[in-house]
Amino acid sequence: MDIVEIRWDSLVGHKAQIRELSTLLQEGRLPHALLFTGAAGIGKKLCGQILAGAILCGKDNAPCGQCENCRSFAAEAHPDYYELTPEIRGKSTRIIRIEAIREMQTVVSRSAIRAGRRVVLIDDADTMNEPAANSLLKTLEEPEGQVTFILIAQDRSRLLPTIVSRCMPLSFGMLSPEEMQGELMRRQIPALEAEKLACLADGSLGQALKLSQHGGLELRAEAMNFLASLPELTMNKLWTEAAARSELDRERLNEWVMYINMLLRDMLLLYEDGASTLIYNSDLRGRLGEMLPKFSKGRLFAMLAETRTFTHRLQANVNLRLQLEGYFIRLMDCH
Repeated sequence: MDIVEIRWDSLVGHKAQIRELSTLLQEGRLPHALLFTGAAGIGKKLCGQILAGAILCGKDNAPCGQCENCRSFAAEAHPDYYELTPEIRGKSTRIIRIEAIREMQTVVSRSAIRAGRRVVLIDDADTMNEPAANSLLKTLEEPEGQVTFILIAQDRSRLLPTIVSRCMPLSFGMLSPEEMQGELMRRQIPALEAEKLACLADGSLGQALKLSQHGGLELRAEAMNFLASLPELTMNKLWTEAAARSELDRERLNEWVMYINMLLRDMLLLYEDGASTLIYNSDLRGRLGEMLPKFSKGRLFAMLAETRTFTHRLQANVNLRLQLEGYFIRLMDCH
């Protein structure tokens, strides 16, 4: 569990969701299963953890932070809390398998030790394979003892409809740039950098923090320089650029391509409205506008399509250098 403060005010945004959950707790109407859905990095899991702390505390509609239940929960040692996350085996994608669900079922079938009830949080529940999902469904249909399930998911459609129907759904929207910038500055990120990160991360605080920690602004600058040089790119420079990009690990390369996609989208928006407030890279508005004469609207659409295709190819176990060379050649050929 990755949680520092189990207080509602440690959650950025989502005031309506906090009010609803607090009311359900206070009135004793919290259902036995809840489903939190929304984009990655917006605080769904943290909200679930705070809710779990409040349930185990049991004193009010929020964790008191002082009792034995709260102290052991904050120390990641509460015996009645169970957190389940996907696993990765080799080069496969992250999956929750039936073995993990069965292990959880064994634990929650026992009587609660300290709080009088148990709480199970399943993160990325939409990564369950079919056997795992069917096994969880049986538990949701016939829960043993006092247990509350909190499912966290990005894509509700990837869950069994029967699982969704047995949970109280709660949707979480994207954070505003102002909320993001304020939280980033609270974390000692300089104001100008925080403003840029808040715009780039598209409402995801987790993504903004990731970009800050992994040099996201530098990677964006590299993507910008590549696009600016594309009209005059020679084949020799293309091979060199592909070789350099292929040395990036797959996650960093995915981020670099994400910036290419964002910049192309912004240029299309600027074609329609040079003062558009919808662009991601507002600090680069002037430079992007200067590049427009070199890229027709049709070419930008074609480049976006090639970029999306390349992004899908990156999810497979492919030769990165060969894929990059092909991608760059296709970008040059777009008209």
